[in-house]
Amino acid sequence: MVIRKELADHKHARFQSERLGSISPRVKSLSSAPTDATGVSVPESLPEPEHPLSSVPGETKGQRDARMGWFRNAKFGMFIHWGVFSVPAGYHCGRHVPGRNVPPFSEWLMFNAKIPVAEYRDNARDFNPVDFDAAKFVGAARSAGMKYIVITAKHHDGLAMFDSKVNDWNIVAATPYKRDPLKALAEECRKEGIKLGFYYSQAQDWCNGGSIGLAGSQRPEDHEPWDPVQVHEMDDYLDNTAIPQITELLTNYGPDTPAILWWDTPCAITAERAARLNAVVQQLRPGIIQNNRLGGGTHGDTKTPEQSIPPQGYPGCDWEACMTLNDSWGYKKDDDNWKSSRELIQKLVDTASKGGNFLLNIGPAATGTIPAESVKRLAEMGEWMKVNGEAIYGTTGTPFGSEFGEPVKGLDANGEEVMVSSLNEWRATQKKSHLFLIVLEWPKDGTLAVPAYDQRILSARLLANPAVRLQVSQTDSGITIAGLPDTAPDPVASVIDLRC
Repeated sequence: MVIRKELADHKHARFQSERLGSISPRVKSLSSAPTDATGVSVPESLPEPEHPLSSVPGETKGQRDARMGWFRNAKFGMFIHWGVFSVPAGYHCGRHVPGRNVPPFSEWLMFNAKIPVAEYRDNARDFNPVDFDAAKFVGAARSAGMKYIVITAKHHDGLAMFDSKVNDWNIVAATPYKRDPLKALAEECRKEGIKLGFYYSQAQDWCNGGSIGLAGSQRPEDHEPWDPVQVHEMDDYLDNTAIPQITELLTNYGPDTPAILWWDTPCAITAERAARLNAVVQQLRPGIIQNNRLGGGTHGDTKTPEQSIPPQGYPGCDWEACMTLNDSWGYKKDDDNWKSSRELIQKLVDTASKGGNFLLNIGPAATGTIPAESVKRLAEMGEWMKVNGEAIYGTTGTPFGSEFGEPVKGLDANGEEVMVSSLNEWRATQKKSHLFLIVLEWPKDGTLAVPAYDQRILSARLLANPAVRLQVSQTDSGITIAGLPDTAPDPVASVIDLRC
C-alpha cells in the first residue's frame, strides 16, 4: 500500500532517473482504439462531463454505467494485504523497525530496514500458511456484508501470491506452502457470489528489479536501491516481469476474475509505459474496472482516497475509500490500535452518503489466519448491515450536501492532516422511491429537520424499529420527521426510511 502523500490527484514524484534503453516489441491492443507510435492503444477521455474518468477508450456514458453498475451497487468491499511480509510482521533482527512512512506499515519492512534481497527472500522459508481457508476469508467478508474482495497478488516486495511461471519468487516455488491461494479464493468467491479483484504493484518491486521510491521524501536514500541486484532497466522489468504476470492474472482465474485490477505506486511509469500495460488489459480483459494508480497521466475508473474520506466526496466520479482496521495494512504483531466497529460503521455510512465505496482492509497472519479482532469487527458491522443495509446497497449519494458542513482541517487514520467534514450529525442516501436519513447523533426533542426534497414523501419508518409511528411534514423549505423515540433504536446509526 502507498502512503498518504502519494495519492492526491496523481501528483506522484519521480522516484528514480529514467534509464531508457531500446524499446522491445510491445503487446498490441485488439481494439480499434487510437494508437501511439509504438502501436499500442492510448486511453482517451470521455466526452460526457458526468463521467470524466474511464479506463476504456471511447466508452459512452451508457456503456460506462452498465460496466460500473455492480461496483456502484456493492458499496462495501474487503481489502486483503497478505504476503511474505506477514512472517517478520514488522520486526527485523528481533527489533521493531520504524518507518519512513507513517505509521511504519509492515508490508514496507524491506524498504524501511533496507534489507538485502537475498536476506529478505529467506523469509519465504517460513511462509507456510497451512491454516489458510478460502471459505473463512470469504465468510468473513460475507459476515460483514461485503460484496467484493481485492487481494494483493503482488506487493512491493515482489513475491507473487499466485502460481506464476515468470520467476521463482512466488508462493508456489519459493515457500513450503506450494499452493496458489488466489485460485482457491477465486473458486470460493464464485461459489458465494462475491466479486474478486487483484492488487498488483506494477512498478515498485524491490526484489525483481522494479523501481524504488518514497513519495514526498527529499532524502536521496529514499529513492535509490540499497542492494546492487536491484539496479535494473525499468522497461526490461515491465517486459519480463510485470506484463507477463499481469497476463497470467488476467487469464488463469476464469472469465469473471479478476473483476478489478488495483494498481499501486506508479513509480517511473511514463505515459508510454502506462499505455503498454493498459494495452494488455484491453486485449485480455476489456472493460475490467481499474483504479487511478496505473500512472503516466491515466485516470482509470475510480479515485482511491486512502485512510480518509473526502469532505464532499468526488461528485460525478466513481471512488473508493480504502482504510485499515488498525494501523498497518499487512499483519503486524504488535499493532493493537483497532478502530471500533462504531467508527467503522460510521465511516461506511459517510462514504456511501458521498457516493463512494468503502474498501476495508484485513492483514492475515503468516499462518493464513485472520486476526480475531478483525473477525470481531467485521461481524459487528455485518449485524448493523443486516438491519440497515437497505440504506447502503444500491444507493447513490445524498441529494443535499449541506449536512457535511464546510470542509475543515482534521486528521486521517495515519494521523496526517487532511480536510474533513465539519458536520457529522446525520447523512443521507437515496435510491428509487426511497430517501434514507442515517442519524448519527440522535435528536433529543423527538424531531429531525432536513432540507427540502424534490419528491413527495409518502411515509416514514425506522428500519431498526418499524413499529414506531412517525409523522412527516413536508414543505418547500424542508422536511420534518416527528415522533422519534427518546432513545435511538440503534446506538451507532439509526436509519429513517422515507418512501417517495
